[in-house]
This record gives sequence, structure tokens and C-alpha cells, in this order.
Amino acid sequence: MVGAGPGDPDLLTVKAQRLIRQCDALVYDSLVPNEVLELVKGSCKCIFVGKRRDHHSFPQIKTNDLLLELVKSHKSVVRLKGGDPFVFGRGGEEASYLSDHGVSVEVVPGITSGIAASAYMGIPLTHRLAASSVTFVTGHEGIEKKEPLVNWKALAQSTDTLVVYMGVHNLKYIVEELILSGLPLTTPSAVIQQATVYGQRYLISTLEEVVDQAEKQKFEAPSIVIFGSVVNFQVSACSPTASKVTMPIKL
Repeated sequence: MVGAGPGDPDLLTVKAQRLIRQCDALVYDSLVPNEVLELVKGSCKCIFVGKRRDHHSFPQIKTNDLLLELVKSHKSVVRLKGGDPFVFGRGGEEASYLSDHGVSVEVVPGITSGIAASAYMGIPLTHRLAASSVTFVTGHEGIEKKEPLVNWKALAQSTDTLVVYMGVHNLKYIVEELILSGLPLTTPSAVIQQATVYGQRYLISTLEEVVDQAEKQKFEAPSIVIFGSVVNFQVSACSPTASKVTMPIKL
């Protein structure tokens, strides 16, 4: 189970590259760019099981079963996931399923998009003068949950920096919850789209205005949203240029 990182192939770990080049079968998601897939050998069997909002090409149970079948007929199977497989990537579910069926799983960490997006924009998630804590949270909870598990009030009152994954679609709701929870309207906020790859862009705003600005500028997924004083500590001089690679959107 390999983390592909946020998109830029240069951010793949050495171990990830080695396993991708050597594997006999590779199962990958929507947020894995073509440039990474080009690393596989010609005889490798590549299978797409990506998911996008309202477009699930492969239900999760089918992905689990597919992995189980592949390991029966292939010596080395790589389950390639965007970012880190254990950060909002259902890697824990898949690893548990395989383990329950007697399959040995090795997890290879990847750079998660919340860290990469902020770094590429020169925004430190922690800062000695602004933030001693950071929280990663999903802005899009699974539809199978009977009620939301994210306690926005608790988060607003307990963390210095809040990094929201998959939050653009529900940004209005999230901001309303944070404001009701007492987070100041002037709280610095940032939205980062397509981090590390072609199409990368961002906006800096406040909690009060970020929804309107994101809608006016038509920000879409995949995007990371950051709330907290650290946004004001952005160091533009250290912001790397986005990679020329593009994220394939396969529905």
C-alpha cells in the first residue's frame, strides 16, 4: 500500500518509485497523475478504481475484493493512493480487509496533500509566533455515517491551525459552523487548488469572506482549505513552482 504523494512525481519517495517500477499489478486512484503511472513496467497490470464526488467507478467492497484476487495471481501488488494511504484515503479499511483474509500488507507513507499544499504556498502549518498545534480534518464525511462526526465547535476552540481536506463543496457549511463556534471573522484563511501540479492556484482571505471569494473565483476540487494565523506568515519567496504534470480525472 503505497502513498503517491500530492501529484508532483518529484515528491514520490525513493521506496515508492522502486515498488511502482517492480510491481506486477498496480491498482490506482483518481489523484495519481499519468507521469507516475508511466513508471510501471510494460508487463504490469494497471487497474483504475478511482472515486470522485458522486462518481464511484468502483464501490469500496469491489476494490477490497479486487485486491484480494490480485494477490492470488501476482507476486507483487501495489495499491497506489494519492497522498498518504492512511490519511483520508481508506487505506486503513483496505489494509484491515486484506489482513483479515491472511494477506500481508506493507504500508509505504506518502506526503499528504495538506502538508504539500501549504508548503508549496509557503504557508507554515506551525509557527513559534502563531501556532503550536495543527489539526487535519475531512470536509466531506462518508454518506454511510448516520450523523456528522466532525465537531467543528471543538476544533474551532482547540487547535491553532485547521487544515480541511475535500472541503470546497461544503465550504459554506464549514465556515458557518466555525463562525457559530466562535472563530473570529478575521481569521486568516487560504484555499489551495491542484497543489503541486499544473493548474495550481490559491487565494488568501478571511473567514468572513473566503466563501464568496472561492465561489467568485470558481475554486473546485481537489482543494485544501487552511484556517489560522499561520496564513499571515506566508513566505512567498520559498513557494516552489507547480509541476507541469496534470491530474487525470477519470469518471
